[in-house]
Amino acid sequence: MLNILYVILCGIALPVGGVQMQYLWRNQLGDIYSLGLGSAACLGAAVATMTGWCSLTSGAFVCQIACAVIVSLVALCISTSRLITFGILFGTFVGSLGTIVVTNAPTGDLLKQYYLWGAANFRMEGVSGADVALSAVLFAAGIASALISARPLTRHYKGEIELPNWRKALILFMVSMLVTSVVSICGTIGFVSLAIPNLARVIVRPGDIRVQYALSSAMSVALLLLTYVIVSYCNFGIYLPVSATMSIIALPLMVILFRKGSSV
Repeated sequence: MLNILYVILCGIALPVGGVQMQYLWRNQLGDIYSLGLGSAACLGAAVATMTGWCSLTSGAFVCQIACAVIVSLVALCISTSRLITFGILFGTFVGSLGTIVVTNAPTGDLLKQYYLWGAANFRMEGVSGADVALSAVLFAAGIASALISARPLTRHYKGEIELPNWRKALILFMVSMLVTSVVSICGTIGFVSLAIPNLARVIVRPGDIRVQYALSSAMSVALLLLTYVIVSYCNFGIYLPVSATMSIIALPLMVILFRKGSSV
């Protein structure tokens, strides 16, 4: 049952974080991974796996939280447009460190363990009770922050107000905590944090961010549950990574919805 729970939690946390980033940046290309969170999770997981200093999940937790602190501090000092550039460069730097660690893996088994996590799965291998407890706390805090900041974020997106840098930094930090709560345990699941919020825009025009939260989460949970069933029970005897399988499944949906949106 714990794996099903995390399918649902991922389906909520990732698109809610993605919607917040898009509203914060006033840009539909805003994504939770553009500030280096995915690279940080991979670096932490790689170091933990290759050295054995802690569990893979704990390593990902630590590096993602460190990344969130750095990005939030930088957000206090620079504009949003420059922050995007910083995030891309910072993520590239962190990703390069992860590549160095992985290419020096001491054994093939450790390398396989890392890549299976990085490809995303819901097997919950090596996840402890303490990991789940910390994840639950971060998830709850992230969702609470998303709801509390809903009104100012909506007004910011519409251009009615300009959020101060300290508020942007706080929102970014809490989005990072929300993402950390699931990515550290389940791996870097792509697509749902960027594509699903954009698909939701096609169905319902951007307005109250809470509507985008609800619609994006419902679509994401449904897609992840379908993907989970396929990779678990209809895999034809091969390993199917969650992110890759989900993207293939969702491609027809994307084509249909974007064609619909372009004709409106």
